[in-house]
Amino acid sequence: MNTFFKKYFLLLSVPFIFTSCVTTPPKNIDNICDIFYDKSDWFDSASDMKEKWGVPIHVPMAMMYQESSFKATARPGKKYVFFGLIPWGRLSTAYGYSQAKTPTWEDYMRETNNSWASRTDFHDAMDFMGWFISKTHKMNGISKWDAQLQYLNYHEGWGGYRRGSQHKKQWLKNVAVKVKSRSLRYAQQLKTCEEDLSKGWFWGLFS
Repeated sequence: MNTFFKKYFLLLSVPFIFTSCVTTPPKNIDNICDIFYDKSDWFDSASDMKEKWGVPIHVPMAMMYQESSFKATARPGKKYVFFGLIPWGRLSTAYGYSQAKTPTWEDYMRETNNSWASRTDFHDAMDFMGWFISKTHKMNGISKWDAQLQYLNYHEGWGGYRRGSQHKKQWLKNVAVKVKSRSLRYAQQLKTCEEDLSKGWFWGLFS
């Protein structure tokens, strides 16, 4: 292959490479079975998280729905200054599937020796949430199955929750109730498809 064709091939390949790196959200995020059928490797990641941290799959999935709607590069809105006319930074350092804030993400990487973890990688984001939920259970005695109180800890932080900061935010407590409701709905849905999903794509060909 001469130099001209090498350069031409490279130019054609670059857009494809970047396009393939973008992970689009599942088509139907209201049904956990549809999510995992759409993104089969996500079920493997969620199962790994459950086995590692003892956290039921439906809890972090419901929390992730609320935080990012399963968008890999989700970010909070921007702050505006000068009478709301000029954008000036972000409202928070939260980023990615889990909307983990930078300091908390760094704590996770250090404590789990996972220095290559990325907030835009679903597997890493799910593992992070398993770590956080497990730690919430240890620090504040919140059940790993209690999506409502787990979400309040996730939003306010362990110290903020102990201080009762959530009680000053009725809107947040309302959101936490919605997260609980979704987690219970996800749990019911998962009962209908978890066995099938556990077979994997290969065995699914013969079912």
